[in-house]
Amino acid sequence: MQNRIVLISDDSDFFEYISPKLSLRKSDELYRYGFDSLPDCLDLLSSSLLIINSESSKEKTLEILRLTDGAPAIVFAYNDDEEFKLEAYKAGMRYFISLMTSEDELCAKLTSALSSLSLIEKKSTYREMLVKNNILTANNEVYLDYTSILDKELEIIDKKSANAVLAAISPNEKSKFLLQANQIETIILNNVRKNDILMSYAANKYFLLLFDTNVDSAKKIWEKIRSEISEKIYAGFASAGLKSRQQLVNEALNHLHEDMNKDNYISSVVEKGSTTNFKVFRKEFNKKMEQIINPVFYQVQEKYNHKLFGISLEHVINDGLGIMAIKGKHAVGNFKITYPGLSKISIDITYKANPYSKGKSSFPQAKRINIEPDEFESGLLEDLLEQFISEFKNEVN
Repeated sequence: MQNRIVLISDDSDFFEYISPKLSLRKSDELYRYGFDSLPDCLDLLSSSLLIINSESSKEKTLEILRLTDGAPAIVFAYNDDEEFKLEAYKAGMRYFISLMTSEDELCAKLTSALSSLSLIEKKSTYREMLVKNNILTANNEVYLDYTSILDKELEIIDKKSANAVLAAISPNEKSKFLLQANQIETIILNNVRKNDILMSYAANKYFLLLFDTNVDSAKKIWEKIRSEISEKIYAGFASAGLKSRQQLVNEALNHLHEDMNKDNYISSVVEKGSTTNFKVFRKEFNKKMEQIINPVFYQVQEKYNHKLFGISLEHVINDGLGIMAIKGKHAVGNFKITYPGLSKISIDITYKANPYSKGKSSFPQAKRINIEPDEFESGLLEDLLEQFISEFKNEVN
């Protein structure tokens, strides 16, 4: 494998001094730049071994180290400056060398830095594959298929009896249109550890798996994240461990919508001791339900129709009933909302494979979700529909 080594200095004598010590092979690539020409080649710098002469350019050296965070960098200076060395290490310097550095020590540091560069290149290639296969987003470390990621990680958590917390994160209906693309995920990733996993489950909505922590500590981390986001955003938390993926997701989403309902509380049409005619209550209740269900069903159908490759969505809403049907060549699914009374809303989710299709079906079993009227709102309904469609797509695919 060829190596790319970039020498950075405003002193041409440095190039003459360091080049013979690099033991370059024919396949290696060597570049020489002055500090002023660097802004035009940041992509090259981030995937190369950097050797920077800082002697008369300490501030510029620190700036380059910060801009190329992650690239293995060796900083050279004629004289030791302990304060500068400390700042350089904080900015991402890998090694420090000077005229007093022996040939053997320089060779060892170069070998180590080049090994790190090789790992970075392999990671970059692997990441490109994940993006190409629609597993990871192009801009951030955000996974797109949360179901397979959670299944894998929960198995490990259970085997190790480890502590972990799943957070469900969402802005409200107004905020999600005001936030810039990738804004939420960038802020989240800047405030969590590298081994924590961020997953997308809808536009501007995320699951965050936090390791080696509990719900109380996770909430403290979340408060810091929330303080850096200008728009309204909410989160619900659930402890992982000895729970199925669906149980964990449902618990996190329930807590998420409890958090959202503190600000967006849907007034119940049923009040104890009311003497108003039941039919009036019933009419008002159905109206409120349709005002939630109609736009969400329509938006979800518009979002996915003609994008599911052989799968279509249909919906119907009648008095006390709403159904979203998903249909494919080999299977169908139904998401049915019923609210015959005024005290409970039921959602029944069923899947049915075509009996003439080849292969075995592994669709989840039919399930019923009961929701209190004052907890039922458009964000919760949208989340449940996204899960319903995701499970169907994963099985069909």
